[in-house]
Amino acid sequence: MNFYELFLKPYASYETYQIVLETIAMTFGILSVYFSIKKNIWVYPTGIISTVLYVYILFVFGLLGDMMINFYYSVMSIYGWILWSKHSEDHVHVEVSWATKKEWIFATILFILSLNLVTMVYYYKPFIDNHFSMINVELGLYHLDWANWLDILTTAIFLVGMWLMAKRRIENWIFWIIGDIICIPMMIYKGLGITSIQFLVFTVMAIIGYFEWKKDRLINNSN
Repeated sequence: MNFYELFLKPYASYETYQIVLETIAMTFGILSVYFSIKKNIWVYPTGIISTVLYVYILFVFGLLGDMMINFYYSVMSIYGWILWSKHSEDHVHVEVSWATKKEWIFATILFILSLNLVTMVYYYKPFIDNHFSMINVELGLYHLDWANWLDILTTAIFLVGMWLMAKRRIENWIFWIIGDIICIPMMIYKGLGITSIQFLVFTVMAIIGYFEWKKDRLINNSN
């Protein structure tokens, strides 16, 4: 497959405003990661704009299961925004550190719970996608393809990453890197070529973010 078939052909049937909205959502998503690298609290308002737009985009395309997951991302962003506000001396920047053993245990539990929660969403996805009607609907996981299973995995990975970021832990970047890499082919498969490019950029930025936060922690420890 060539570049046109992978990235542009799916957009032939899209309305112009839908392409514009996806581009805006991608832009604010990238801005959010940039502010995160800088340990700047603007990571959250820009991230919320991105996820809320994706909630609308996914609703329009009837991907209600994915829409609900992005709604959860938005709620988690508000939680993170509150935590960063409480731990920011200048109301803009925060200090970062490594996760404790107790936090790793909680992160593991959160990952397992997230896997089960998202799997349950997909179990009821035929009902959700049928506009919450059971007419001619059969519940189950029979309809899932490889991209859906990866979506379940990456959602759990991202939720742990969001929680660790809200706690200002350096390890959050490891989860973003893994999840972003997985999402690149998955978004191409779903026909969201613009979003797949976003995740490629996210991967590079997450690697930079990891080393920036790690360096910042070393500098603070040496002072």
